[in-house]
Amino acid sequence: MKKLYNTNASQNADRGSAASSEENLSVDGLIGLGGHSARKSYYPALQQKVVELEAERNRYKWLFENAFHGIFQADTRGWIQSANAAMARICATETSASLEGGVYFAALLQGGEEEFQQIRNRLLSEGQLFLYETRIKRLDGSQIDVSMNLLLRPHEEGEIIEGFVADITRRMEMQNRVLADNEALEQRVQARTAELTDLNTRLIAEMAEREEAQREMARARDAAESANLSKDKYLAAASHDLLQPLNAARLLVSALRERELPSYEGDLVDRVHLALSGAEHLLSDLLDISKLDQNAVQPDIQAFSVQHLLFNLEAEFQPIAQEAGVSLKFRAPDLAVQSDMRLLSRVLRNLIGNAIRYTDSGGVLVALRKRANTLRIEVWDTGQGIPEDKRQDIFKEFQQLGRRPGRSGGVGLGLAIVDRIARVLDLSIQLVSVEGRGSRFSFSVPLSDQAIPLRSFDTPLRRESGLEGVEVLVIDNEPEVLVSMKALLDGWGCEVVTAASAEQAIAENRLAPELILADYHLDDDATGTEAVAALRDYFKQAIPAAILTADRSSEVRKQLRELELPLLNKPIKPSKLRALIQHLSGQHQVA
Repeated sequence: MKKLYNTNASQNADRGSAASSEENLSVDGLIGLGGHSARKSYYPALQQKVVELEAERNRYKWLFENAFHGIFQADTRGWIQSANAAMARICATETSASLEGGVYFAALLQGGEEEFQQIRNRLLSEGQLFLYETRIKRLDGSQIDVSMNLLLRPHEEGEIIEGFVADITRRMEMQNRVLADNEALEQRVQARTAELTDLNTRLIAEMAEREEAQREMARARDAAESANLSKDKYLAAASHDLLQPLNAARLLVSALRERELPSYEGDLVDRVHLALSGAEHLLSDLLDISKLDQNAVQPDIQAFSVQHLLFNLEAEFQPIAQEAGVSLKFRAPDLAVQSDMRLLSRVLRNLIGNAIRYTDSGGVLVALRKRANTLRIEVWDTGQGIPEDKRQDIFKEFQQLGRRPGRSGGVGLGLAIVDRIARVLDLSIQLVSVEGRGSRFSFSVPLSDQAIPLRSFDTPLRRESGLEGVEVLVIDNEPEVLVSMKALLDGWGCEVVTAASAEQAIAENRLAPELILADYHLDDDATGTEAVAALRDYFKQAIPAAILTADRSSEVRKQLRELELPLLNKPIKPSKLRALIQHLSGQHQVA
C-alpha cells in the first residue's frame, strides 16, 4: 500500500498548509481556535492525537505487511495498486513492488478478463464477494487454487477493490484425492454389490435346494419315525406274545428244578433252564436297548428307600451267587434317594449280575456311602479285572471279555444298557479295575429329604416256615401260565387257585385268598388292576396283591405306583417271585 499511504500523507500536508493560510475561517472560530492563544492552548492535545494516529497507522501497516494471507488493493479497472508480501508469495514473485502499478488483476485470473468482469459486476452490485474460489496464474507460469474475500471500498480517488487471498491448493489436492478415493470406493462398492447380488442369487438357489432337501429329509424322517413306531408296536406286541410262553416255560422248568429228579433228567432240566434264561435275558435286553436308543424311556423320578431296592436285589441274586460259589453282601444305610427306582434297579441288577458272572472266587459287595447331598453306590468284585484297553469297549453293544466256564455269558448288552440308563438318569459311571484282583463300578444319586418309611434290611418280613399253606389266587388269561404258576407255587407249598378273570375267581371261590397275583392284560380288554379292585370289593378286604405283566410301558408303571400295587415283569424270575410272595404274605399277617 505504498502508493496509497504516500498519497494520504501529501494530502494531509496540503490540508495543513491550507489550514495555516486560512486561520480566520469560520470553522476555527466555531471550535474556539480563531485566535493564536486558543491554538497554543490546544496544541499539546492535537500533537498527542497526531502521535496516536501515526501509531495506529503504523500498526495497521505492520499487520498489512506481515499478514499470513495475501492482501491487495486494485482500482475498479483491475490494476493492482498495492499488495503485501504474502500476496507476492502467492503470485510467485519476490517482492510486492513487482505487483504494484504494473500488474493487471484480470491477468492473474484463470478466466482472464471475462472472469474479472463477472467479479467486478458482483462487487458493484453487492459491494462484497466472500469465499470465492478460483485458480490464479502465477508469474512463474504455475497455477494454484485460491479462496478470496473481495470488498468494494470508497476512496479519495474513487472506489477501490480490496482483496484477501488464501492459498487452498493443498486443500483442493486433498479434496480431489478424497473425490478420487470416493470414486474408487464407489467403483469397488458397485463391484462388490454386483458380487453380493450374484452371491445372493446363488444363495437363494442353494436355499431353495436346501429347503427341498430338508423337505426330503423330513419326509424320510417321518417315514423312519413311522417305521420306528410300527417297529415299537411290533416289538411291544411281539414281546408280550413271546414273553408269555417263555414265562410259562420258565416257571415250569423252575418247578421241575425244585423237585428231586434222576441225575440225567435233572441235568437236562438245568440245561433247559439255562437256555430259557439266556433267551429271556436276550429278549429283555434287546427290548430295553431298543427303547433307550429311541429315547422312548422317560425317567419317573420319585423318592424311595434304597433298602427296599436292595431287599429285592438280595432276594433275586443271593441264590445266583450261592450257585456260582461267591458271596454277596450289602451295606446300606437307612436313607432315601431321588431317582427312578425301576431304572436304577436295572443298573444295579446288570452291575451285580456282571460282577457275579466274572468272579471265580471271593465275593461281590454292594456298598452305599453318604457323601454330602448324594449317596454313592459302589459294586465291588474280586473277579478277573478289566484290561485298561477294554474299559471303554465294555460299554458298547455285544462286547464281552470272554465267556466264563459254566456261567451264562449273555450277549454283551448289560453294560451298554447301564451306559444308556446312566445318560437318562444323568449318572456318571466310574470304573476302577486291577487285572487279576477285581473291579469297582460306582456312581452317585441325589439324596431325598422326604421321610420314607424304611424297612429293616436285615429282617425282611417273611414266614419263618417258608411259603407252606399260603393261599394264592393267580389270575391270567393264558392257560399255560396258569398251569406253570400252579406247578411252581405248589412246589413251594402254597395253596393255589387259578382263574382267567375276576368273575371266574368269584364264582369258584367262597373264601378270600391271602394274596392275589394277576396278569395286567386280561381278556375282553379287562386289566389285572380292575380284577384286584373287584375281588377286594367283593370280599370287603384289602387283600395284598401284585401285578405280573410283560408290559414294560411307563404308563403301566405309573398307574401301578399310584394304586400301590407291586409289579413283576415277565418272564418272572422264581427268586423274585418267592421274595414278593414272602413280602405280601407278611403284609397279610401284619394286617
